[in-house]
Amino acid sequence: MTLITDERKAEGTMAPDRSDTLLDVADVGIRFETKRRSVQALEHVDLTVQRGEFISIVGPSGCGKSTLLRAVAGLTLPTSGRIELRGSEVTAPRKDVGFVFQRPALLPWRDVRRNIMLQAEMRGIDKRAANARCDELLELTSLTDFAKALPHELSGGMQQRVSLCRALLHDPDVLLMDEPFGALDALTREHLNVELQRVWAQTNKTILLVTHSVPEAVYLASRVVVMGPRPGRIIEEFDIDLPHEREYEPTLEDQRFHAVAGRVRELLGSPMGGD
Repeated sequence: MTLITDERKAEGTMAPDRSDTLLDVADVGIRFETKRRSVQALEHVDLTVQRGEFISIVGPSGCGKSTLLRAVAGLTLPTSGRIELRGSEVTAPRKDVGFVFQRPALLPWRDVRRNIMLQAEMRGIDKRAANARCDELLELTSLTDFAKALPHELSGGMQQRVSLCRALLHDPDVLLMDEPFGALDALTREHLNVELQRVWAQTNKTILLVTHSVPEAVYLASRVVVMGPRPGRIIEEFDIDLPHEREYEPTLEDQRFHAVAGRVRELLGSPMGGD
């Protein structure tokens, strides 16, 4: 386990290697204003992400985890600070970002392939190239035999795999996932954890995952980012000293896993830390 604290950052001993920086969140604050109230959702958020990293973001409910993800996607603009992706400022929704939400939101009248290909239609991607990419993703997520199935014929976990394929169809530089397994039963969630870890290991895609589950966060990530209560800010980060490709049960029994998970639970103020 490698622990990165604010104090060590301040001392300059943990200056990030920016040679392969994909995403840079610099002193970002986000305030929401309405006629009735003003809410500071994020304050002084700094996060540097290297290409190929898997970042899990955990924190108490309402701390701004999803707001941070939406800001990276260009769906919510910072009130202060700056977000750069591939060296250019994020000021609007980006073509080089994929987003997987908690609910799959599949079109019920389209089969699996046509739901995935919706991404190509919206982005004007060459149909032949998109179909070839779709075939690769269906094979990667073990959905080839279900390409012609309608959403109601699929389990919740399979629907979410379709959503993952759709988000990856245009080969985005970064994949954002906002509690994608939160509505699933525990066994299905475990299976999809294994599936997602395998996808990341094989594609080396840069992924930012928001989750309330500490075991999920530590099992999947190369780095876990812990946010404090609103206004949300990053209070600690943990580099995960585990193999790039991980088996589920051996990882959960590994002392390195327990060390990080235990510390994260302490920071969240819960003996269980989610589930």
